[in-house]
Amino acid sequence: MSLQDILSVVLAGSPEEALARQVNFDRLPRHIAVIMDGNGRWAAQRHLPRVEGHRAGIDSVRDIVETSARLDIGVLTLYAFSVENWKRPITEVSTLMSLLKRYLRLELNTLLRNNIRFHVIGRAEELAPDVRGELKMAEEQTARNGGMLFNIALNYGGRAEIVEAARRAIASGISPADLDEQHFSEFLYTAGQPDPDLLIRTSGEMRVSNFLLWQIAYAEIWVTDTLWPDFRKRHLLEAILAYQKRDRRYGGIKHPAVAGR
Repeated sequence: MSLQDILSVVLAGSPEEALARQVNFDRLPRHIAVIMDGNGRWAAQRHLPRVEGHRAGIDSVRDIVETSARLDIGVLTLYAFSVENWKRPITEVSTLMSLLKRYLRLELNTLLRNNIRFHVIGRAEELAPDVRGELKMAEEQTARNGGMLFNIALNYGGRAEIVEAARRAIASGISPADLDEQHFSEFLYTAGQPDPDLLIRTSGEMRVSNFLLWQIAYAEIWVTDTLWPDFRKRHLLEAILAYQKRDRRYGGIKHPAVAGR
């Protein structure tokens, strides 16, 4: 993947082309996490049912997943459904799950073609059997892909993840004296993955919403007023450029925003 991979899918002379040419491909974030917010507001602004916002958001998922793979991002994690989202109306939850299954069926070939590996983080075992079946099929069929890892957070909660990791650590028999941060991270859903370097939130809300609480300890946060259904590769490129301009301190001296730190 390279600049040419991005230029091949943007219009010559477009804002996307100008942004892509500014990206330093040697300083990309290894892991980008996204809180996809604003579907309901997008629908309300158009006097549509909330579920139409979720349907429109699928196009954004498609664009961001493919663009991230073309950029050669190592890991992309999208926050699709939280443990708190079960409080929403049954019809909305049902639509969300139907859209998820539809996305997987329609986009599986795209994931395979782009060498993307699909992975679920969260309490997937609590989802309906038909949803679990679709998720398992997508994970199995993309398991050998060696390109970008695409995590989708479903029935996910950051606090719940930390509690479950603590239980798994205890069950493993590891002694308290040996349980440091490195060992503890091995019991998280994201074990073996780099922590997010960049956290993106759409819709302008200034909160992390119980998302990857352990992992985003030193992530750079970029918030846009753009609602998720309107979020496209231009916004992703803007976020990456903003990330590359920051000095990452990690509680100490300044570091350039480089991959691998």
